[in-house]
Amino acid sequence: MGLEGPEELEQLAFKRLNEGRIKDGLKLVLRAAKGYEEEGKTEDAARLYKYLGYVLLKKTKAIEKARPSLLKSAYLYIDLIEEEISRAEVDLDILDEYCSNVLEIFMTLNDEKNLMKYAEEFAAIYEDLGNSYQDNDDIPMAIRAYEAAYRYYRTINDVESYRRLAETLITLYGQIAESRLEKGDARGAAEAFYRLAGFIRAIFGYDIHFIEMMDTAAKNFEKASKIAYSHGDLDRTTSCLVKAQYAYLLAKNFSRAKLIGLNTARMLYQIVSSYRGKGDDEMAAEKLTELTEALIGMGKLNEAMEAYKSVLETKSDLRFRVRVRIAALKHFAASTGSEEVLADIETVEYYFNKKAYLRALELAENAMMREGLKDAANRIHEAEGIYH
Repeated sequence: MGLEGPEELEQLAFKRLNEGRIKDGLKLVLRAAKGYEEEGKTEDAARLYKYLGYVLLKKTKAIEKARPSLLKSAYLYIDLIEEEISRAEVDLDILDEYCSNVLEIFMTLNDEKNLMKYAEEFAAIYEDLGNSYQDNDDIPMAIRAYEAAYRYYRTINDVESYRRLAETLITLYGQIAESRLEKGDARGAAEAFYRLAGFIRAIFGYDIHFIEMMDTAAKNFEKASKIAYSHGDLDRTTSCLVKAQYAYLLAKNFSRAKLIGLNTARMLYQIVSSYRGKGDDEMAAEKLTELTEALIGMGKLNEAMEAYKSVLETKSDLRFRVRVRIAALKHFAASTGSEEVLADIETVEYYFNKKAYLRALELAENAMMREGLKDAANRIHEAEGIYH
């Protein structure tokens, strides 16, 4: 046993765990984690200490038993963060993963003090990075950094800071929208106006400022759909129309949203049949998801769930599960004017756009537990074969 490196120990540990030899497996996980640490493989060590902590928490239901491993993991991730930000080229995705792990651990441990402390530190790191990117005229990277900072300031409810960043992001998205419009890229402009609306809401709430900007996004999505249609690109046409439908919904232009929904659904039934005829399950599932979204947007939950069942029978994908929940949340937010649900949607979409689908699904599920959404949540679960 004494000759294996941490890689072999880790493999053996998971073999033991899969065989149900939990105690032996966890001992080996700990040895592997220590081995990685000794070899300077900090990320592997942090990953295994975190895994160990969460398994102990699940098995014993006692935070105290899990605390040493989880704290060890958090502080190793903090070392990794310091290492990453000292590089000439910072990888924002890797940095975000490290930061998220640290905050998740302190949240699990109910360690409010460290959660607030590190969320504030991470927000400042990202804001500095955003400033550097902006100074170098790298607007897309500046936006990514500022959005992460904004998210961390929201976590600690530092209203002054997140509003300040919202103002910066409004300016940057405004520049992007203008440059896209000049290039005749209606869809790109629409996406920028949509994001802009979200940051306007952070400052003014669900009021006329937000509604006007969402309406501008909707008009541009609609324009993009017409351009796609004139090129004979039906896939892009329906994608833009569903986005237009929801932007009109959030802009409280319900009659326009319904009209677009009806026309889009009609097109989508034909497109789905065409893909099924060709045996293209991937695209059939994609378009069935759009059909589900279009129907939810019109409040036709029964028909929507029939379409959603067809999605899952064709291809079960986390992305589709998240999108259906986002659609239900948007329909509810538009119907009730709920700012809390809009804030939930913003967070879910942030992780969805980063392709962190599991995190997005967890957050969307939590958001669906609100009063008034439980019926839709139950219907979605039923379609997925989960009964309560």
